[in-house]
Amino acid sequence: MSINDIAEPNFEALRKNSYPGRGIIIGMDQAGTSMIQVYWIMGRSSNSQNRRFCSDGGRVFTDPVDPATIQDMNLVIYNAMRENTLDYVVSNGDQTDDIASSLNLDATASLADIAERHDHEPDAPNYTSRISGICSRLTLPAFQLSIIRKSDSSEGSDRQLFQYEGMPLGFGRCITTYSGDGNPLPPFRGEPLLVPLSGSHEDIIQAYWNALNPEFRVSLAVKSISLLKDGSSKLRIINRFPEVPSPAQA
Repeated sequence: MSINDIAEPNFEALRKNSYPGRGIIIGMDQAGTSMIQVYWIMGRSSNSQNRRFCSDGGRVFTDPVDPATIQDMNLVIYNAMRENTLDYVVSNGDQTDDIASSLNLDATASLADIAERHDHEPDAPNYTSRISGICSRLTLPAFQLSIIRKSDSSEGSDRQLFQYEGMPLGFGRCITTYSGDGNPLPPFRGEPLLVPLSGSHEDIIQAYWNALNPEFRVSLAVKSISLLKDGSSKLRIINRFPEVPSPAQA
């Protein structure tokens, strides 16, 4: 069985999943010149959908579409992507800042050690998992993913770390917060899924944006990280909703 025989069914399963929630993919482009990070958010409630991705360089953050109507910014407004010259962080919550700060102090810091300082989100009854990823240009393991999930047997968290010294060209590993829709929402379980990262930067963003359920998709970002000396990154964002102008802007 080829790698593609594994990755394509996983992509098709994602496309058929009505609600994977938030998702992270880390991997390599087909040319072997860039690492790839994909991150998306979805929402069932009006508050979760009242968001968009914004960027000021390498940082990607969630921002209210209409600040006047957002009800609760806790857990929905955060930095989703941050970077330095060596390490590129993506996560679904405020752990992004902790991971980035720790790596700035120590480039060899383990995602497992940092994850010990965080728990699953306190949004009963779903108890959304915290998912995080790191791509490192010069440090092995080059790719790390973690999930902090509500334990089945206690009020605590179960923690899993996945480390990869390399990725096949044109493929990545995907982890999501949920395995599907439901009430409560069922968490993602098992190892990160091998998925395709085919074609250009634009091909990748269009493929995954179109794979997400249009009823619930909110925003998606794709970052390509050059493996050349400068480590420059390229970012593309798709938002479902445009910004609502404030009264002062209108």
